[in-house]
Amino acid sequence: MCAVARGRVFPVFSAIAEHSLLVEFGETIAPEIHDRVLRLDKALSEVPFEGLIETVPAYAAILIHFDPLVADHVAAEAAARQLLDRGTARTARPRLHEVPVCYDDDLAPDLALVAEAARLSPEEVIAAHLAGHYEVFLYGFAPGYAYLAGVPEVLRMPRKPAAVRGIPAGSVLIAGQQCLVSTITMPTGWWVIGRSAARILTDDSARPFLFDVGDEVRFRRVTRAEYEREAGR
Repeated sequence: MCAVARGRVFPVFSAIAEHSLLVEFGETIAPEIHDRVLRLDKALSEVPFEGLIETVPAYAAILIHFDPLVADHVAAEAAARQLLDRGTARTARPRLHEVPVCYDDDLAPDLALVAEAARLSPEEVIAAHLAGHYEVFLYGFAPGYAYLAGVPEVLRMPRKPAAVRGIPAGSVLIAGQQCLVSTITMPTGWWVIGRSAARILTDDSARPFLFDVGDEVRFRRVTRAEYEREAGR
């Protein structure tokens, strides 16, 4: 199955250095596009070609990393094309994670600004955020940064003009269609609307992050006392 956007016919195959192949399925954040990414990711895990090292799924593309001493771009593309739209479910059963969030003012410094821009009250912003259906589309930028798609349209804000330094770990951030829970103290240009004590980084080397790509996330509101208790304070 092919798709067309701005004159580009998808999927598009591009050589990346001497050891990787990028397969693009589109240019937007959309469930149907990401579904194709995950299907190819799963198919390659089930039927790996000789020399395959790893695959890295993203919103609308997947990076196929191979050993250049064993395979090349031609072999990688041939293997990927053979598995495109293979009749297999992308995952056996996506896991659902419930993530607690406290929306108190000092933990949500941008909540009032988001409310003003959306012409909502802060409580309506919270209700909209809690009502969203979120899915883990990819990991990137920093350890454990799971990018979730599914922010309700009414809350879709462009990034800030400049990043703000020192945003604490556990901050619940939104920008555009995306949401994430930060794992380390870092600057960000996203909007901080809450704080979570959820442990996204684990101590398990086999599963270092709480979520898998394709998992679903639901946010649950907690009181400050519950947040402090879950944070171990």
